[in-house]
Amino acid sequence: MSADQQQPTQPEQGSRPLVGIVMGSDSDLGVMEKTAEVLKKFDVPFEMTVASAHRTPGRAAAFATTARQRGIRVIIAGAGHAAHLAGAMAAHSTLPVIGVPIDSSAFQGFDALLSTVQMPPGIPVATVAVGKPGATNAGILAVQILAIGDSELAQRLEDHRKEMAAGVEKKAQNLGNP
Repeated sequence: MSADQQQPTQPEQGSRPLVGIVMGSDSDLGVMEKTAEVLKKFDVPFEMTVASAHRTPGRAAAFATTARQRGIRVIIAGAGHAAHLAGAMAAHSTLPVIGVPIDSSAFQGFDALLSTVQMPPGIPVATVAVGKPGATNAGILAVQILAIGDSELAQRLEDHRKEMAAGVEKKAQNLGNP
């Protein structure tokens, strides 16, 4: 079975996935793994698959149109080469969609950024930075969206922020700064 035909992976935690991660090609996995790492850190169940807005448009549409029935609350779509996978997801679902532009083309992700961020009025896509930093932030943004109705998850986000601040303080001290 090719990467474009594979079924969504089941969440490792054994519970129903809350986040659907989709990428346009398995070559995007190295970037989108950053999203998965964040979701694992926060114990947010997710599924991950490959569906191309251009090469497998039916598969991409099916992923988006059935997401809510599968329990998905947020879709994260990563694609490069000016592909509009996040836009295709948003066109087929009313769930929040976060787009991750991937830096896989000669334009180093600028084409993917523009195709992801330039959505028509009424079909929004929250767009994060290009590449791995964006994939990390997509995971955090999904957790923030889910935490609106989950006080335990909200507390884990607060703890995460404190951990980041403590890490910066430690680095400053290691440099001999007060």
